[in-house]
Amino acid sequence: MRTPSSLLRAFRPQVQENLYDFYEEMRSADDLFWDRSLGAWIATGHAVVSSAAGDPGLSSVRYPDVEAPGAVPEELRPLARVLSRQMLYSDAPDHARLRALISKAFTPRAVATLRTRIVEAVDRIVTRAAPTGRMDVVADLARPLPLTIICDLLDVPERDRPAVAAWSEPVAEAIGNSRLDAEGSRAASQSMTDMLAYLRELLTRHDTPPAPHTLRAMVTAQAGNTDQDLDELLANCALLLIAGHETTTHFIGNATLALLRHPQAADQLRRRPDLMPAAVEELLRYDAPVQLMLRRARRDLDLAGRTIAEGQTVLLVCGAANRDPAAFPDPHVLDFGRPGGRHMSFGHGPHFCLGAALARMEGAIVLEALLARLPGLRLDGTEPPRWQRSLNFRGLTRLDVAFTPPTA
Repeated sequence: MRTPSSLLRAFRPQVQENLYDFYEEMRSADDLFWDRSLGAWIATGHAVVSSAAGDPGLSSVRYPDVEAPGAVPEELRPLARVLSRQMLYSDAPDHARLRALISKAFTPRAVATLRTRIVEAVDRIVTRAAPTGRMDVVADLARPLPLTIICDLLDVPERDRPAVAAWSEPVAEAIGNSRLDAEGSRAASQSMTDMLAYLRELLTRHDTPPAPHTLRAMVTAQAGNTDQDLDELLANCALLLIAGHETTTHFIGNATLALLRHPQAADQLRRRPDLMPAAVEELLRYDAPVQLMLRRARRDLDLAGRTIAEGQTVLLVCGAANRDPAAFPDPHVLDFGRPGGRHMSFGHGPHFCLGAALARMEGAIVLEALLARLPGLRLDGTEPPRWQRSLNFRGLTRLDVAFTPPTA
């Protein structure tokens, strides 16, 4: 058996463009291997990734002891303290308690109430772009739309939303980068500090009552009276602001690019809009916005016949699992009629993405509008699609498209 390449190669721009060929190369060598460069186990097969994602012997805690000397670089410690209070990086019983703080905002009924707002926001963006015949899907649509919806959900005023977006970017970069330099760590920590200060003021202010049915109204009503309760609440609202729009932004961009590169699939959706729910799931599988999940061994344990030592990190490569032919025959084919199989793009088990229903709905509304209202939609050859540099997040920084503007 040949030695697989380090996952760190995925940082290279030429690998990003052909990421799933790289994953296939790794998986065919070994679907679970020790990556010396990262100091972690890398899981790429669907069976091992799905099994490990729900294994109670593996912890989701990213920083087991933030304050231990040398455990976290000093400049990253403020960010690490906040991440340690977020449900994404917690285990039972804390995970269930933290998730309950905000889960009411993401019930199917609550998400359904957002449909009108999403449709109206997409309509405004597409109507503005239609006469021009061109659009950068990322800058003009995929980035502003999810930010608008998650800020609506938190009752963030319009004037404050550019600041929220600016704070989110360095934090998302830190989460997705395994080797952040000191400057990047400081920027991420400062952005998180600024975001928490803003959220503290927003959620505790009394001069302006929260809008009904917003997350601000819900969390304000159920917030505890201790500083710890409020700190946990703020940390998880920050998680929603960052994960709630960054990942959906990437999904919209990735899905649009996939359809443009598969015009027959796009034509099929135009003719059969009833296929949209299945198309959303297949597009999520095909090019997931989140590529990795991190786990850490609570004790020595066996995983797929390997002994994982207590404290060792296991990186679950969801993007590779989604292209595993053992789970998805012809995995590189975009097939809206694909039977069975559960993709890992929203995770698995207790940590299944809380905002999955909202992301699905936003993606479906956007794709339907693009296909129905922008005739001749195609890649604009002036600027090639560009991928951001990240191990964890898979997303475009730019996606220029052209289409036929309406006649006068």
